[in-house]
Amino acid sequence: MNAKTKITSILYNKTTSRLIILTAVILLCQPMVQAQVPPGNAKKISPDLFGLFFEDINYAADGGLYAELVQNRSFEYNPTERKEWHPLYNWDYFTSGYSYGNVNIETSQPVHPNNPHYTVLEAEHIYQQDGSVGIKNQGFDGIVVKAGNLYQFSVFAKQLSIQPVTLKISLQNRKGEVLAEQNLTVSSIQWGKQTAVLQPSADYDTASLVIALVSKGKIALDVVSLFPEKTFKKRPNGMRADLAQLLADMKPAFIRFPGGCLVHGDGLGNMYRWKNTIGPLEQRVEQRNIWGYHQTGGLGYYEYFQFCEDIGAKPLPVLPAAVSCQNSGGTWRIGGTGQRALPLEDMQDYIQEVLDLIEWANGPVNSTWGSKRAAAGHPATFNLQYIGIGNEEKITPEFEQRFKLVHDAVKARYPEITVIGTSGPFHSGEDFDKGWAFAKNQQVKVVDEHYYVQPEWFISNQYRYDNYPRSSGNVYLGEYASWGNQLKNALAEAAFMTGLERNGDVVQLASYAPLFAKKNNTQWKTDMIFFDNTRYYLTPNYHVQKLFSVNKGDRYLNNIIQKEDRDTSIAASATGDSRTGDIILKLVNTGKDKKTIATDLTGYKYSSDGVKILLIGTADQQNSFSDPDAVKPDQGPIAIKKKMNIELPPMSLMVIRIKTLK
Repeated sequence: MNAKTKITSILYNKTTSRLIILTAVILLCQPMVQAQVPPGNAKKISPDLFGLFFEDINYAADGGLYAELVQNRSFEYNPTERKEWHPLYNWDYFTSGYSYGNVNIETSQPVHPNNPHYTVLEAEHIYQQDGSVGIKNQGFDGIVVKAGNLYQFSVFAKQLSIQPVTLKISLQNRKGEVLAEQNLTVSSIQWGKQTAVLQPSADYDTASLVIALVSKGKIALDVVSLFPEKTFKKRPNGMRADLAQLLADMKPAFIRFPGGCLVHGDGLGNMYRWKNTIGPLEQRVEQRNIWGYHQTGGLGYYEYFQFCEDIGAKPLPVLPAAVSCQNSGGTWRIGGTGQRALPLEDMQDYIQEVLDLIEWANGPVNSTWGSKRAAAGHPATFNLQYIGIGNEEKITPEFEQRFKLVHDAVKARYPEITVIGTSGPFHSGEDFDKGWAFAKNQQVKVVDEHYYVQPEWFISNQYRYDNYPRSSGNVYLGEYASWGNQLKNALAEAAFMTGLERNGDVVQLASYAPLFAKKNNTQWKTDMIFFDNTRYYLTPNYHVQKLFSVNKGDRYLNNIIQKEDRDTSIAASATGDSRTGDIILKLVNTGKDKKTIATDLTGYKYSSDGVKILLIGTADQQNSFSDPDAVKPDQGPIAIKKKMNIELPPMSLMVIRIKTLK
């Protein structure tokens, strides 16, 4: 019996005032407006269905969402990442006013062993008042500054000469003109953190950060950082505000992090270890990114969990399954190493690492790892519910053995945590079948499926999950896209997503991939958001994902949509949102001709005034930096009737919200 039925029965029995009081209490406690749903015409949809997946690919983190403006801030770049890289990459040594000196990289007695390299800057001679010896950093293709805004500078430094030294910290344009400037005096022979606030006098998109010795002396420098004060929600060590807001606007149910292939890395030594990404920046372990560049770990687990909390998304961290990627070392090339597994004698320590993450996220402040979370500034728990183990692994005996050890340990210690397994990198095939069979045998609650395929596949497979068994594990569609960012790609995905809603009882989570791609640094054919240092544009795929995410329901409503299933050029779904009472229709036409979909609202009480959102264009239309709004949704009113024949233009997605009445 639902709450509505209970209230009705109590109102009918008016024998005592006690029952009347109870009725009032029940009414006051009802948090949601229930749409009128004919019996047997609705089934539950997972509340976590539509979320996001963030992986540091295409410079998505450093130089992207992570707001740090200094590139190679800790002097840890090296040739194993790129042949031309070295510890002083992106740093230019300079002298002025007939001054001279030198710059070197050293490793003796660093700030922290996890950050072994630092630079030593020496001014052997300073000529007159305008002389200097220094280094400058151009950030990621230039440092963007805005007039009047504040920028937080910090550096670890120690005096190596007899006398204290004076540093002049400035932001300069390409002509060497000073936009902002502050002096710092370093007078300790021990490492210490120095800070300054810079306020530019003008806007500039390609500024440089300049650190100059203006007095004779020698100094060690490390972890040179520059952050805009205006990060997302003004978080220290935070996110680039405009890019973060784009994600917040999508209202995702969850965020998967940090990968993807980044998780298991390129070989065992390159696996992503969460403990290396928490704590003070100077103590974090930097390493080679599997996608061919550097990752500082600045956007680490703490920042990720904090961001999830800031936008109301559940965290879904993914940890390695104690094996490396089967493509490690470039297995497709001669000399590749292939999948490697942690030795069994190391597995207990690794299992403890996984358990420690859960304690770090959910443990009380007096627990070992909960206290570390509290010390970082977050005494409240993060309410972790999901954890992924592995990503697209080849289903080998070594993988199965190690996954089982981790899975069983988590379930024994934390039975409330939902562990997500994997079915390999494809929508079918040997690893897919093995992955699902293994997951069912191990009673894994959710299995992660990935597929990047042509748009035609998504259109023809919109009924893929209709016949999935409901008695075994649910699906997490963790990575999917249709190999393109034209409107036809986005609409193919929209057609498929109506099937995800229709089967929201077995498809528990879904997230498009990849999320970000930086201009001139893109390694993947299809992405959701393209950006540079000052701009971004949203793909049609982004608009589709947002339209589904912000217009989601928690119940699938049968018998409203009247369409011919054999016509796969059109797709549709009808959901109910218990929070608002709205009925939400999503109607997709991927064909070249207009189509009609019939709807029937018999049995519902509804407002005659509805809202229609339409995404429409030509098949090959796409957005760009020069034309960011070529394809975007438009919103307007629509008259609602009991029975409607809704005309769908060619190449369109239509979302209709209908307000139900009590």
